Amino acid sequence: MTERTSRTVLLRGGAVYSPADPFATAMLVEGEHVAWVGSDGAAEAYAQTADEIVELDGALVTPAFVDAHVHATATGLALTGLDLTGTPSLAAALAALTAFAADRAEPGGVLIGHGWDETGWPEGRPPTLAELDAAAGGAAVYLSRTDVHSALATTALRALTEGLADRPGFHPEGPLTRDAHHAVRQTALARLTHEQRRRAQTATLTRAAELGIGALHECAGPEISSEQDLTALLELAAEGTGPEVFAYWGETSDRGGVETARRLGAVGAGGDLFVDGALGSHTACLHADYADAAHTGTAYLTAERIADHVAACTEAGLQAGFHAIGDAAITAVLEGVRAAGDRVGADRVRALRHRVEHAEALDEKAVAAFAELGLTASVQPAFDATWGGPDGMYVQRLGAERAAALNPFAALLRSGVPLAFGSDAPVTPLDPWGTVRAAAFHLTPEHRISVRAAFTAHTRGGWRAIGRDQDGVLVPGAVASYAIWAAGDLVVQAPDDRVAGWSTDPRSGTPGLPDLTPGGPLPTCLRTVVRGRTVHRAEA
Repeated sequence: MTERTSRTVLLRGGAVYSPADPFATAMLVEGEHVAWVGSDGAAEAYAQTADEIVELDGALVTPAFVDAHVHATATGLALTGLDLTGTPSLAAALAALTAFAADRAEPGGVLIGHGWDETGWPEGRPPTLAELDAAAGGAAVYLSRTDVHSALATTALRALTEGLADRPGFHPEGPLTRDAHHAVRQTALARLTHEQRRRAQTATLTRAAELGIGALHECAGPEISSEQDLTALLELAAEGTGPEVFAYWGETSDRGGVETARRLGAVGAGGDLFVDGALGSHTACLHADYADAAHTGTAYLTAERIADHVAACTEAGLQAGFHAIGDAAITAVLEGVRAAGDRVGADRVRALRHRVEHAEALDEKAVAAFAELGLTASVQPAFDATWGGPDGMYVQRLGAERAAALNPFAALLRSGVPLAFGSDAPVTPLDPWGTVRAAAFHLTPEHRISVRAAFTAHTRGGWRAIGRDQDGVLVPGAVASYAIWAAGDLVVQAPDDRVAGWSTDPRSGTPGLPDLTPGGPLPTCLRTVVRGRTVHRAEA
């Protein structure tokens, strides 16, 4: 049971990250809203009437994080099931599958796992179908690659999927991509029981709360999950024991996506509405060939269909959004959004802040177009931390020059493009402070942004992305969704040196944040509160 939200709570004796008072040490919460922020001395006036007094003992209070791109069921299945993330070799992955199948196999069921990545294995390849079948002991198994744009499927699962061999992306021995991948994923997820789904979704919401995340943007759709899955998640979130969930439904308007999004209570018809795939699976759509493959990837939507969808969403007053990673995919989105503006009015299109998820391969012209068209960039800094750098997967796929241009967060901010940070979990883990660190210490230095800007993108940016500009900040009248942290010394990054220039000078008038220098510890969440309700409290 969660606590009543009509209570008055006084927090004092710490540091409150608030633009209302950069030196605030106390905060008063009345019901679901922040009532006051200020000093400990002034807080004494509220101490006698407060229902609860929280002694912070030097802890930091910040707005709760918003993860702007997640897949809750898939994330929970990785948390509670077979997670191959970081597996060091093909042999180790097969051994993990064997152990998992021996422990979990049920007649008629499908085993689900996630996270394999052959680019880091000494064997340099995924398993063959024969190796996969042997490791699984004949069970039906679905194993999504780390980017979730291709998957391994055993013979038993393939046999359950109607017409698989006739679908684009089918391979008789290797990983499945495109429509073939979507088909086996739908087969696997359709065999989840209500209890399995609820357990997975609960695991995700619980983990998010433990990390100080107060809201999630669930990116659902007919090719990724199902209406049943999204409905179950929203019902679970409505119980109020964890973070808030805001849904996106990734289906085009010509297939009824606008109507379905409204019926399901989604805030937008977008999210993972695929224009292309992912770089790791060679399915991101590029203008020039991959460095390690003689093709340009996969295009799922044309600029014309994108224009039709954006126009339909704009007419309906609903936010549109697209998954676009490669430069050719992003070009298609920009052409489509501009064409929609010509059709229904550019100001109307800009007003809805349509989203682009991932938006990795952007040049200066594309960044300027994002600003011109009023697009929100929903991005994942952990992608760079995981696959960037001189020896990362990006260089393997694109070569050094193109790889170094990916994820240009600083250029986006300079152009006034709104940023909303997320994880795309289970692609990368729920890890908000790690995400802030990844943006501030981007592996390509010219793309780095300040810790403060990154923190804003992962808090207030997520609320702005759904049109709630007033949320995600601790000021009187704001929603009381916040987290309390054991954070160590608080610092302010000097604006003239983003890497090493730190300051604790109070004359800056800027509230401090934790020191996120790589290699150092990340803050520990002591308590997470969503709309005045405590949804996580660390054990003493």
